[in-house]
Amino acid sequence: MSTTTVQTLEMPMSVELVDLNPNVSRDEAEQLRALETDPNADVIMHASLIADSEVPDGGYGWVIVFSGGVIYWWFMGAVYTWGVMQAALVEEKGYQPATLSFVGSMVPALGATLAIPNATLIRKLGARITALAGMFLLGIGSILAGFAVNSIPGLFMTWGLVCGIGASLCFMTTSIIPAQYFKVKRGVANGIVYAGGGLGGTAVSFILNTLIGTVGVSWSFRILGFMILGTGLPAAYFMKERVPIRRAEFVEWKLFKDTKFSLVFAIGVLSTFPLFVPPFFLPLYVKSLGLSSSAGAALVAAFNFCSAIGRLASGIACDKLGSLTTLFLTLVFSSISLMVMWPLSNSLGPLIAFIVINGMANGGFFSTMPTVVGNVFGSARVGVAMGMIFSGWIGGYLMGAPIAGYILEASGGENNGTGAYRPAIFYAGGLTVVATVLAAIVRLRVDRNLKKIV
Repeated sequence: MSTTTVQTLEMPMSVELVDLNPNVSRDEAEQLRALETDPNADVIMHASLIADSEVPDGGYGWVIVFSGGVIYWWFMGAVYTWGVMQAALVEEKGYQPATLSFVGSMVPALGATLAIPNATLIRKLGARITALAGMFLLGIGSILAGFAVNSIPGLFMTWGLVCGIGASLCFMTTSIIPAQYFKVKRGVANGIVYAGGGLGGTAVSFILNTLIGTVGVSWSFRILGFMILGTGLPAAYFMKERVPIRRAEFVEWKLFKDTKFSLVFAIGVLSTFPLFVPPFFLPLYVKSLGLSSSAGAALVAAFNFCSAIGRLASGIACDKLGSLTTLFLTLVFSSISLMVMWPLSNSLGPLIAFIVINGMANGGFFSTMPTVVGNVFGSARVGVAMGMIFSGWIGGYLMGAPIAGYILEASGGENNGTGAYRPAIFYAGGLTVVATVLAAIVRLRVDRNLKKIV
């Protein structure tokens, strides 16, 4: 009896995990076994594999998914519908689209700028307090923006700065916490959370278009803020960690020595420049086709709905095809839509086809990235790694849409027909093509077997 007991105690953790936990695949068990015997092994990756073997893949995790989906509904819905507000402000106040694009871009740009310190903040304050603070700032920022519509600096300070800080807290919380509850279903869980942003954008587009037509831009901002506070704060209350977040370095610089991480970082940097060009400029593009502002809002809503479908579909694809393969496919479809479909959209039919494909690919990119980080670099370091990668998106978030706006102005302006938009469209598409090539390289570096789920 004693001999048997000794053998059980000395059994490698990898053998125990694969035999006792169905969430651990044979490949993961072999990877864990290699880490146990390698003196130079990645300690955090080892901890990640053990932690992943203990996740419930459900339970309270579904409450987290619902909470994250509502949070995403408001903060990403607000970001993606800035184009509706922008078109109204251009028409009512005579502001330049490029200038207003800076205001809208400042929200996601601040999210990227504060990603690394926010990851530390979540560890110190907890997910619940961080999410509550984020939703509060997002709602208050929108209300204050309603009093600042006559001032560009005022819009920068309210919508740009206050909402931007709130959105950054919301993003990091919803990006980190679901990984603690899911492994096998991690892609689906992230997909559902991120789909909330697409559905929120769809609903908010219609809501804002109706409000602008009835109460004006100022009260539209205020009412949006009250809705965020009324529903977002209760949802944020349910956000909590399953286990304490591991203390980690503020920035894990050694990750850049890993070619895979450097490539994923570069993909994010390049991909974020084009991401907000379609939703920010669709309302103006629709007007160049001779359609109404209501049609523009409806198409932005359709873009966001397709984004929601893409986020959920990509989450499922991450679990079935692998996260890196899914990332590559989303960028392929995004490249085709930007380089071929949008430039040929001289009527409503082709434009709708572009919106469907680009919206799904655009949303798919967002929901795939956290799964890539968690699966490839370890769930135990997802906070630090995601913060580092997200920080690389600062330039694209802040300058991506405004650069397109300046290119549009140099090409004749928003009232000079659809041809004036093509240089800006090709700028966005060209960067996406480069990102697609890098995604193919990192997929093949991880494993050249295309049938393998990676």
